[in-house]
Amino acid sequence: MIYKYDVFKKIYKKIFYSSIMPDIELEKIEEMLFPHPEIRSIQDVMIRKIDECIKNRRSLVAHAPTGLGKTAAALSPALTHIIKNNNNLTLFFLTSRHTQHKIVLETLKKINDKFSLNIIGSSVIGKKHLCLQPSVDKMYSKEFNEFCRLLVDNQKCDYFNALKSGTKLSPDAEHILNDLKKKSVVSAENIIQSSSLRSICPYEIALQFAKNAKVIIADYQYMFNPMIRDNFLKKISKSLENAIIIIDEAHNLPSRIKDLSSEFLSNIQIKRAITEAKKYNYEAIGEQLEQLNEILDDYSSGLRFDESARFQKNPNVTLSNFQSAKEVRFYETNEKYLTKQEFVDHINRIKDYDELISELVFAGNAIRDIQNMSYVGSIAGFLEAWIGQDEGFTRILSLKKLRDKTEMITLGYRCLDPSIIAEQVFKNAYSCVLMSGTLTPTSMYKELLGIDAEELTLKSPFPVENRLNLIVPKTSTKYELRSPEQYKEIAKTLADITEDVKGSIAIYFTSYYLMDEISKSFSLLTKKTVFTERPEMSKQDKQEFLDNFVKYKDTGAVLLAVISGSFSEGIDLPNVLKMVIIVGLPLQKPDLETKALIDYFDKKFSKGWDYGYLFPAFTKAIQAAGRCIRSEKDKGIIVFLDERYSWSNYMRCFPNNWPLKVSLLYKEMIRKFYE
Repeated sequence: MIYKYDVFKKIYKKIFYSSIMPDIELEKIEEMLFPHPEIRSIQDVMIRKIDECIKNRRSLVAHAPTGLGKTAAALSPALTHIIKNNNNLTLFFLTSRHTQHKIVLETLKKINDKFSLNIIGSSVIGKKHLCLQPSVDKMYSKEFNEFCRLLVDNQKCDYFNALKSGTKLSPDAEHILNDLKKKSVVSAENIIQSSSLRSICPYEIALQFAKNAKVIIADYQYMFNPMIRDNFLKKISKSLENAIIIIDEAHNLPSRIKDLSSEFLSNIQIKRAITEAKKYNYEAIGEQLEQLNEILDDYSSGLRFDESARFQKNPNVTLSNFQSAKEVRFYETNEKYLTKQEFVDHINRIKDYDELISELVFAGNAIRDIQNMSYVGSIAGFLEAWIGQDEGFTRILSLKKLRDKTEMITLGYRCLDPSIIAEQVFKNAYSCVLMSGTLTPTSMYKELLGIDAEELTLKSPFPVENRLNLIVPKTSTKYELRSPEQYKEIAKTLADITEDVKGSIAIYFTSYYLMDEISKSFSLLTKKTVFTERPEMSKQDKQEFLDNFVKYKDTGAVLLAVISGSFSEGIDLPNVLKMVIIVGLPLQKPDLETKALIDYFDKKFSKGWDYGYLFPAFTKAIQAAGRCIRSEKDKGIIVFLDERYSWSNYMRCFPNNWPLKVSLLYKEMIRKFYE
């Protein structure tokens, strides 16, 4: 028996489940391929719901808080359905976190061991990270893809050529695959190590191994980038129709799809392309690119850097002052919208648009043959994307000043609507499960992603008394209130809040600038050791930084970090953090893209303000807040330090099941909580 019942629990659960899921056979949960000795409270609700959805070929959007055990709860019913009912199916577990790959593989190993099975599972990471060619780590993904394609097409990649002997796999490739099959559950590191020993392309070995896998862990792009998806599924002999797709940390999916579907062109990129063209004697192309750069210069004339003139109505207001986007007129002095035809017409004065693309593609391919990458070729890719569809996209020209005072002009073709890409996946897949600890409101994610799905919102499995959610409406990081005096006041409040906490604390800020300004005073006021996140830390730097911070868990230290940075998501510090403080509200900059999002979602859902501005900010804040309570033994306080969190229009954005207290008597409340 996997699930341990006493008599009372049996009776209670039958009554409970018959009321919310009357058509489910309750005993069947005991037959699930569940890896652990017991199923946790609330976790069983998720298992039953996923089981029901997969059986009915339905999809599910599930808000499942930290600690519930989402990985096991999703894998168990999905694998049970595949093994017992439909062996033609493949389970794709999508995640953007490499650490999650390991968790899924370990969970699968436990299932295999417990039930004496041999379910094959494989981890497929980004193609660039599986490449053995030197220096590819310095390339952008799109540059690498072109570089790889040209090498393979021209039969210049020895690693790829070693994969086959004629039309069959080479003896070395067969040897690698046979060794991997003995392990059943294989990580990307296993594949790289085995392939490197025999100098064969690890990516191609990963695809060959995935043909027999029932569980494939991969990044979002393998399903939500149409070109990558089609090629990937074809190579591993799988189909979307026979795919059960589990999407972990699904709150990130809308923004990831938008990023994957957006394209950018800058004057810096063009200048590098001009240098490149002249270096390889493409003089005519160099001249045309110089004219293209002049077009961007002309477009940017009239734009200026003037923060005080951000809005026409009032130079000192930001969106956070308003209850509705309709009350403010967006007018960014360093941005403006462009139309598709406007830019195409300007190009046509230089050269026929399609002809220019063809010449850039030809030159770009020739240059890649010599130096692996090409700026000329990347400009061709942008021009092709620019003439794409209008609905769900916006086109914006922006002017920025870099740290070295260089002016960067950027032309962006930006995706606003992730459902344009996602809808096709959700309609054709066998069943999809979207899950996250910050997937509220679930109805918003259904609409944003265009998925016809059932919804499930679960409460935290941890004791309510172990957590205090406290709003301190004392200070604010609103744009018009920012000043050295306000930063000192925030620092003093932070020192007061953290003074009586015995243990470590994480403080998250909305930007590096605010963190730096506030920390100047806070570091002098606090008695605790302070660890400050730095931008552009390497993977090794991050790990060493965290390891050193954890060493202070008994004496107590303070981590200063940025929301949406390296330490606000995807890290687990069980029994380390006693408090998390969110300083400010991470609202999107009120620029033209934000306006376009609000206008688009207003038109499509009549919820532009919420979907385009408020809810995304709260998702970021709540995701960072979730670093505090990571296990049933953790006890801690989450503080939201900004007066706006207490406003009714903002408080409604918190999850419904969060008990919140608003108080200026925070020191007394903190003392009582820890007593």
